[in-house]
Amino acid sequence: MTKFFKYSYLFLLSILMPFSAFSNNSTKNVLDNKTVSEDSLKKTMLFQFGSDLKIKKGIEVAKSLQYKSDLGYGFDFNTESHLKLNSNSFSIEKPVYFSVKLPEGNYQVEVVLGSAQKDLKTTIKAESRRLMVNEFIVAKGKSAVQVFNVNVRNPKIDDNLNVTLKDREKDILDWDDKLTLEFLGETAVQSIKITKKDNLTVLYLAGDSTVTDQDVEPWASWGQFITNYFNENVVVINYAYSGSSLSSFKASNRLKKILSQIKKGDYLFVEFGHNDEKIKGDGNGPWESYSNLLTEFTQAAKDKGAIPILVTPTQRRFFNENGTLKDTHGDFPPAMRAVAQKNNTALIDITKMTTELYETWGDEASKKAFVQYPANTFPGQEKALDDNTHFNSFGANEITLCVIKGIRQLDLPLKKQIKKDIPDYDPKEPNYISSWTLPMSARFEISKPDGN
Repeated sequence: MTKFFKYSYLFLLSILMPFSAFSNNSTKNVLDNKTVSEDSLKKTMLFQFGSDLKIKKGIEVAKSLQYKSDLGYGFDFNTESHLKLNSNSFSIEKPVYFSVKLPEGNYQVEVVLGSAQKDLKTTIKAESRRLMVNEFIVAKGKSAVQVFNVNVRNPKIDDNLNVTLKDREKDILDWDDKLTLEFLGETAVQSIKITKKDNLTVLYLAGDSTVTDQDVEPWASWGQFITNYFNENVVVINYAYSGSSLSSFKASNRLKKILSQIKKGDYLFVEFGHNDEKIKGDGNGPWESYSNLLTEFTQAAKDKGAIPILVTPTQRRFFNENGTLKDTHGDFPPAMRAVAQKNNTALIDITKMTTELYETWGDEASKKAFVQYPANTFPGQEKALDDNTHFNSFGANEITLCVIKGIRQLDLPLKKQIKKDIPDYDPKEPNYISSWTLPMSARFEISKPDGN
């Protein structure tokens, strides 16, 4: 069961170094304790925060209201006590969650930030810790808008078929019936507007624990950081899950879920290998079942007019005595490269890039990119965390930069949707943990993700 811990930012940093505004008929005042109407779910939902709003429209959130399903919105995970209601905003003392009950779909979120009292440095994460806004600065007395897209999903494919969830997935934010935003850092939120968007370019992700949205700290993956690198024309839908292989991903109906939604011009990123390597027996292995399933996944996307991109698996952090990295994936990366070449499918060689990345860092510095922490680093953590496969947030972001580099090298139309201020990245000249300041989320679990 996920545990909820209340951290201070200083402690964490020291460790790591409802759609247009509502019509009058559907406007609900939080003080009336009324629910969001069904009609409003087809329009733009606007939430305005403050105790003394001069211009009143949308839903006025004038007190620290706890989220309740029958109401349909509110501050979640018992964090309503972490905030202060100002005249035209809420500010926070610790991480705060705000949730809105919504049906499956893609939504554009506009958050207006600003304070008359102080400078702001705001981080916003969505659902299972998808990074949307990374330490965005707003000067005292100014206001600014941040716009990003969030996918809300459920397991249903049709009236007869659902995605099969693992027990550990059933309580995570990615699979519930609401859109959840987490606010961290120095922030003051004036309003949140949520609009249903049906014309976005979609990046579908299929993969394992190195790709999935890790729901709790200190685990992280590139799939939940890549959301921060695209403009407002793109949304990421991440169906990857921990412990998955190509065969189990297909058996859980996740490929069917993707194929029920994917359209012409969308993208399907496919990264597997870590768990496929453990499947033994006749017909299995890199050159048989693995290659056949890669071909099946990519051809299915092409048949829908979408663009598949194969991604070779991230390396594990195991070094030889001479400082080079051990090859633990065997023929699986070569097999994926062969499938890509044979079928004229785009490929990003993350195996190669992470080899260069880890070797540049070296044995000791590379530990800082993984979930490696001594005992008692986190509340309730009695044993050391020593993981050479799964990343922390810093490491996951470095892998994401490798993926972004690969997208640019492929020269696909998707390249034009990368935010213009994202610099080029070289895994032989990586970043280091000393420059990493992203606040950690408040929800934490010491149990490692499935897979290795």
